Amino acid sequence: MGTFVNNAWYVAAWGNEVRRELLPRTLLGQQILLYRKENGEAVALVDRCPHKLAPLSLGELKGDSVQCGYHGLTFDCSGTCIRVPGQRNIPTEAQVRAFPVMEKYNAIWVWMGDPEQADTTAIIDVPHYGDPGWGLVDGQYLHFKSNYLNITDNLVDPAHTSYVHKNTIGNAAGEEVGVKVEQSDSHVLAYRWINDAPQVPLVERMGKLAGNVDRWQYYYLHLPSISYVDFGCIPVGTEPTEANKDRGFRSFSFNFLTPETESTTHYFWLHLRNYHPDDPQASDDVARLMNQTFEEDATLLEFIQREQERTGVREYARIAIDNAPLRIRRQIERLQSKEQSAEAAAMDCEAETAIR
Repeated sequence: MGTFVNNAWYVAAWGNEVRRELLPRTLLGQQILLYRKENGEAVALVDRCPHKLAPLSLGELKGDSVQCGYHGLTFDCSGTCIRVPGQRNIPTEAQVRAFPVMEKYNAIWVWMGDPEQADTTAIIDVPHYGDPGWGLVDGQYLHFKSNYLNITDNLVDPAHTSYVHKNTIGNAAGEEVGVKVEQSDSHVLAYRWINDAPQVPLVERMGKLAGNVDRWQYYYLHLPSISYVDFGCIPVGTEPTEANKDRGFRSFSFNFLTPETESTTHYFWLHLRNYHPDDPQASDDVARLMNQTFEEDATLLEFIQREQERTGVREYARIAIDNAPLRIRRQIERLQSKEQSAEAAAMDCEAETAIR
């Protein structure tokens, strides 16, 4: 059994990537074709002609439809075949799967599972998106050579920042500070406060606060694979209310993980901040420093992925900081089991109908 959860919204691309041209992309092991209709709406189809299985992305757009580049079969944006050159009848099997699509937060979201369950309100809320006084960096992308669950392990692990990200968001002050964990049916949260500690390099560089600070790290993982990090600091001894945190140094990082294959992952990210919100140079610095941070993760996780594949083992020992990752993996297994039960029930229903 693979590790994917199908019934979820996944970011397939940033909005500016999808144009009036054919864009192929692999999502959850499936070949997907993305493009925009003449009215600007995004479309997602299986990137495979049902005739000889040629990639439709090697064809061309004809209005809002896609013409296969092999024999000219043409499919509209719902996946219905509307033309077979040289014949009038169209085989009933000449259909292409279309996926529900939603454009939000400058991203193209695709629902990979049962279309009847594609509830657009299930897309995560991004706090302060578009609000005055909050700077935005988006359109960011990295390609991880790792299974997405290794990345989710990493993204609910505040402890690793003290060692892996010493030049950006971590320092030695957090080495002995434990991590607390909470969960619900839809997310897992790992968090900690590091009080009266030196500023980490990112905070120090941005120059909003002076001296030691009280720093927080709240790492949310919304199932199956959206990370939301609430990070910041306030002057030592300040009451940690939401209003005071908003007046301090605060950022919200969203990492939209979309599995490509069982060993590779699309990593889309955006970042909201309350420091120097209208300064283009600050945005450039944030993009550079955060990409440096994520690339440090990517390098380490690629080695981990290779060793897991070589040994067939995920880990030989567990320690306290594995609490949140373990909860996520159990939740993923629960979601997979639920999907498999639904699929089995649907197959039994179809079989009974056929017998009648």
